[in-house]
Amino acid sequence: MLKRSDSAGFGTLLGETGRAWRYRLDQRLKPLGLSQAKWITLLKLSWADDGITQKELAERLCIESPTLVRLLDRMAADGWIERRGSDIDRRSKTVHLRRKSYALLQQINAVATRLSSDLLEGIPDAEMRSCMSVLRRIKEKALALDSMADLTQSPSCDCNTGPAQRTGGKRARKKRG
Repeated sequence: MLKRSDSAGFGTLLGETGRAWRYRLDQRLKPLGLSQAKWITLLKLSWADDGITQKELAERLCIESPTLVRLLDRMAADGWIERRGSDIDRRSKTVHLRRKSYALLQQINAVATRLSSDLLEGIPDAEMRSCMSVLRRIKEKALALDSMADLTQSPSCDCNTGPAQRTGGKRARKKRG
């Protein structure tokens, strides 16, 4: 059993590890001309079968809709994505990858794979499997707690950042204003 101080440090270490990993990936993707916001958005869109509503994409990215709209405006102007009217709800728009995004996604995945290899080198497979198992269980428990609570944040949020890293929204406006 971990001491209280060790278990409290676990969350901090977990968060810092995620941020360090994303920072290293961001540095390696900068030569492709991508900000972290853009490459994460492209990846999330690539995981959606045939487009996704802007609202759902905002939830998956853990950002407010107005922040996403500005990002999507820039990405559409650059030719990476396109918006279409939703077949299900005329008030909604769906976001789709454009053809030019697929080659870029291959590069992103290649860079991410190389980074994973570099960072995980020397860690035995058994330790990796054990670590992944523990992290999955913690994630499942966290999502189960979210689904029972009356939260404004959707439990489908699968971002790697906590509330302090999210942009936009009431909390950020209060701090700025």
